[in-house]
Amino acid sequence: MKQLTSLDPEIAPLQLGDDPKVGILVSGGLLTCSPDLSLKDVAKRMNRAKVSCILVVKDDQLLGIWTEGDTRKLDFSKENLLATPIHNLMSSPVVSVNYDARLSETAIFMKERRLRRLLVLNPQGEPLGMLTQSDLVRYQGVENYLLMRNVGSSISRLPLRLYASLTITEAVMRLREAGVEAAIVEHGHNKPISIITERDLISLLAEEVNALTLQELATHTLFCVPKDMSLMHAVDLLREKGFRHLGVVECDADGNPTEELCGLLSFTDILSSIEYEYVNQLRGALEARDLALKTSTEHLILAQKVIEASLDGIIITNNKGIIQTVNPSFTTLTGYSADEVIGQTPAMLSSGRHDKEFYQSMWKSMLVQGYWQGEVWNRRKNGEVYAEWLTITGIRNSQGVIRQFAAIFSDITDRKLKEEQIHSMAYYDELTGLANRRLLLDRLKQALANAHYHKHKMGVLFLDLDLFKRINDSLGHQAGDEVLQKIARRLESSVREGDSVARLGGDEFLVLVPEVESLPLLEALAARLISVLTKPLVIQQNHLVISTSIGISVFPDDGETPEVLLKHADTAMYRAKETGRNSYCFYNSQMGERSYADLALEHRLRIALNDHSLYLVYQPKIDVGNHQWVGMEALLRWDDAVLGSVSPAEFIPLAEKLGLIEELGDKVVEQTCKQLQAWLAAGLQPPTISVNVSARQLLDTSFAKRVFKLLAIHQIPANLIELELTESCLIIGDENDQYQLLKQFEAGGIKLSIDDFGTGYSSLSYLRKLPLSTIKIDASFVAELPRNNEDVQLVKAIIGMASALGMDVVAEGVETSAQATLLYGLGCSVCQGYWLARPAKVEQVTRWLAATTEGKWPHFPNEWQPLIFRH
Repeated sequence: MKQLTSLDPEIAPLQLGDDPKVGILVSGGLLTCSPDLSLKDVAKRMNRAKVSCILVVKDDQLLGIWTEGDTRKLDFSKENLLATPIHNLMSSPVVSVNYDARLSETAIFMKERRLRRLLVLNPQGEPLGMLTQSDLVRYQGVENYLLMRNVGSSISRLPLRLYASLTITEAVMRLREAGVEAAIVEHGHNKPISIITERDLISLLAEEVNALTLQELATHTLFCVPKDMSLMHAVDLLREKGFRHLGVVECDADGNPTEELCGLLSFTDILSSIEYEYVNQLRGALEARDLALKTSTEHLILAQKVIEASLDGIIITNNKGIIQTVNPSFTTLTGYSADEVIGQTPAMLSSGRHDKEFYQSMWKSMLVQGYWQGEVWNRRKNGEVYAEWLTITGIRNSQGVIRQFAAIFSDITDRKLKEEQIHSMAYYDELTGLANRRLLLDRLKQALANAHYHKHKMGVLFLDLDLFKRINDSLGHQAGDEVLQKIARRLESSVREGDSVARLGGDEFLVLVPEVESLPLLEALAARLISVLTKPLVIQQNHLVISTSIGISVFPDDGETPEVLLKHADTAMYRAKETGRNSYCFYNSQMGERSYADLALEHRLRIALNDHSLYLVYQPKIDVGNHQWVGMEALLRWDDAVLGSVSPAEFIPLAEKLGLIEELGDKVVEQTCKQLQAWLAAGLQPPTISVNVSARQLLDTSFAKRVFKLLAIHQIPANLIELELTESCLIIGDENDQYQLLKQFEAGGIKLSIDDFGTGYSSLSYLRKLPLSTIKIDASFVAELPRNNEDVQLVKAIIGMASALGMDVVAEGVETSAQATLLYGLGCSVCQGYWLARPAKVEQVTRWLAATTEGKWPHFPNEWQPLIFRH
């Protein structure tokens, strides 16, 4: 067992009031366990006993210690973590001190080793008790000091802030990286801030609390005190309420506490302040130097010992700044020995970061006010630049004349680095290094204020990468991250100095132009960004071309607040996507009105997916040559309780935009199968029903499996279902994947047809390979028949091509007998349109089916006279 058997024999015990032996300050009741005890059981013991540590003992031999602080070293995502034997996690050997060690010496030792507790041994070398930080505060006789200092003097850094949505594993990782024992937890607007501590992690390990995220674990509201409260009062609160930490809030100009949290206070922070007090007493000792020489040499010895024992660097100079002496900590912090610096000036430590005016102001303050305090960047002997917190105090003689200066400094480099890390995490995007949304909003507010004051325009460009999800889906998220990083670099190099680039999240970026000279220049910037971003990228040996859509809003024309400008730029970006992507679009007010209508439509559509306002109607297909009812097409309709009847031309494109088209398509197939099952169960003989299929469904390799599963569930013969594909479906996605999917349908007995033929850009050579049975002539080619000769020739060509390929033909949009007569004469006898029959609801179709089952011709609306066409 590692012991502190005796502290440095040359350092006499401090005589600043009573300095008791540590043995009389501790009590027994140490919690122990065997080395094989599981982590879960150890945590339970500690939780029940309300202690912060446990000693691991075997055969009366002390093997190690495990503390609350060790919870931050754990990987909470590890399986069977709770079953881990404690001997695999404990710290060993246990640092200890003899019972007769003095409290002051022990306090310095704990500070040097950064210990929060220390085992005290009895004269036989056996564990006597545990000395804690609260014991140091209680027994060092520093009540007067605590009364004179306020809470703010012990706060050295901003608290670590964590979101309540973080998992426990992520939260512990953040605590470990920040090197802190507690953090505040933010639950969102208007919800009180809570705190997560090591004690909470003990409760979690003990399974006293079931939690996966901070939302569930951090349930204790943070108790806060004002920054100007005395440390004595704060210590009393910590003891009375049994708290480990207090939140510290700022005070306004009148001294009233605000809601702005500026730190967390613990016994560790208070102890750091008290230990610095030992060094700060040097000032009083040096100011009383002449008196000390006259009255007692013991005071001189005390001052020298304080200097030597100080963990801070101390320099004593004459009134000209020539170094007279330094303490051992100076050598530790700077690398220079006393011999190397005595007779020199502190300028030898200069890092070059501060200009001449900085040092002139420092000397002026020291000579006029007698002191200076602030942050300084200096250079060590090895060339390393470091940050220090420096306090320089003038030491006056009995006549009040400054004869010497005492400089006390501590290395705050680690603290500065952590502050920079926290600042970076709060204001910069971790992946790209660009400003994040929070920093962007700050810059946007500043730019707005400047633009408003100087009465000039300001621009916001909202960028969204087109089809970025495909990169993540096909190449993986690592490739997607590389793309985002390279896009960020291109954006930064393409804007002017003074413009800001930010990543809002996902594949969304924003460029802020604080001063717009003219709209054409802003338009030129958007065009340049599109040009730069579309240059090929090499990602994981793949050549990728990334396009982007840009929406632009301008102050004050399109809004005067950050929120409105961002919203309008976002709206314009979506309009750019609608017009074909890889383009830019300026905002106008009509877009906003349309966006509000789209929002209402989207809200009602999502509701409709779960209620019964979406339903099917069926339009018959008639063979006008033999009067046979040969099929019908299932068409989706929507009657909304709020919006009324909504056209498919409105909600189908919206469903595609929102990614809901697959769900809608699957519902149509399912409803069709259910209705076929009902008709068959009633003894009716329905013809084949055509169902429209979207491009998104054809990209899903599991689509065929879902369709056949529905047919099996509802016991529907495959020949009663026909899938209608648009030409545009066939130019999206991989040709081989599409071919294999369509072959599955053909093999299962489901017919396939091309809808709206002639309106797309599909290759005839590709169509020839596909297992298609029918071509549907688009209604736009039928509308002007028979008077439009060009359409007559085009329809004739389509029918001839279908015949050559061995396919059936169906004409859509047949509105007159003249059109039906012409189509029949050209070789297309199957027609669909209002002249024959309008789309009908289930009840009407059921009556038609009943009539055909009885051998009667169904009574279709718009009573058309059956034509008898002769070959």
